Amino acid sequence: MDTERNAEFLEEIKKHLNPDRLYHSLNVADEAKKLALHYGADEKKAFTAGLLHDIMKNTAPADLLKFFEDNGIMLTKTEQISPKTWHAIAGAVYCERVLGVTDTEILSAIRYHTTGRAGMTLLDKVIFIADFISADRAYDGVERMREKAYITLESAMEEGLQFTLEELAHNGWAIHEDSVAAYNEILYQRKDETE
Repeated sequence: MDTERNAEFLEEIKKHLNPDRLYHSLNVADEAKKLALHYGADEKKAFTAGLLHDIMKNTAPADLLKFFEDNGIMLTKTEQISPKTWHAIAGAVYCERVLGVTDTEILSAIRYHTTGRAGMTLLDKVIFIADFISADRAYDGVERMREKAYITLESAMEEGLQFTLEELAHNGWAIHEDSVAAYNEILYQRKDETE
C-alpha cells in the first residue's frame, strides 16, 4: 500500500473511531511495521493492516448486525454469541467492499486479528501480536509479551492465545473455534520440533 492510500485510510478511520481507539490503531500500525521489519514481512502491508484493523471497533453492535445482513455475512453460532469478534469480521469486509482494499493478506490480517486461526500467515501473526504489544497497552504481563514478540512470533502467539482463551473461559464467554485451532497448531508445531 502506498503512502497516499494510507493518508486516505487515516482520514477514514478518524470518521469511525473515538480518540482512544484511533491512538491505539496508530500504535498498532507502528508496532506492526517494526515486527514486519524484524521478521521479514512486508512493512507497508503491515502498517496498512495495523492502521485499519479496528476500523469497525466503535460501531454499535446493532449497526454491525445490520452491516452483516446488508452484506450477506452469515455468522457462525459461536460468532453470533461473541460480539467481541464482530468488528474484525466487519472490518475486513468494510475494507474490501467500501475502501477497495484488494490485498488478501491485509484483509486476512484484519479478519483474524482477534481470534487467530490455523494456518496464519506471517502478516496475520504480525498484526495479532502488534495488537497485543502496541505502545498504548499497559496490562499485567505486557513487557513479557513485548520481549517474546521479538524472540519468536510463535512464543508470543502462544502466550497471547493462552491469555485470550483464559479470559474467555473465566468470563463464561464462547471460545471461537479459530482460536482453539490456532493454539493447537502452535502446540503441534512445538511437539514436531522436539521429536
